[in-house]
Amino acid sequence: MAYRIAVASSDGVHVDRHFGGAEEFSIYAVDDGGSFSFLERRAAPAGNSGGDAADCAGQGGGCEASPCGNSGGGCAAGACGSGGGASVKVQLIADCRAVVCARIGFNVQKQLERKAIASFDVECPVDEALEKIAKYFFSMDNHIRFGKA
Repeated sequence: MAYRIAVASSDGVHVDRHFGGAEEFSIYAVDDGGSFSFLERRAAPAGNSGGDAADCAGQGGGCEASPCGNSGGGCAAGACGSGGGASVKVQLIADCRAVVCARIGFNVQKQLERKAIASFDVECPVDEALEKIAKYFFSMDNHIRFGKA
């Protein structure tokens, strides 16, 4: 069963973007054999950094400084990515089975779970991440136990 994986990368080589800070997602197709190929880039709508001012209401405001849209000390850690921008990004990748980012906030993970999208937060080369995730899904789909030949 073929599926898609969304990757947050600034250069197409390394998984190095937070979900909320991703300006675009690279979409890869994974075939039944576990090999993958690049399909397209999907740009996140401008002005949606993953968190919005409502996330920080009453907490010092100003959610522009960090990659996820929340400022260093002014916002609660759990607010990262919980605003309207994250919902738009989740919709953008709704046809994907998984998303790979350097970091993904708890609230975004919950939104992804509701859409049955697996989330992986790793920092490594894109090829390495895709190989490992494809192997993982192949094992899951074929009921292969890990560590067994």
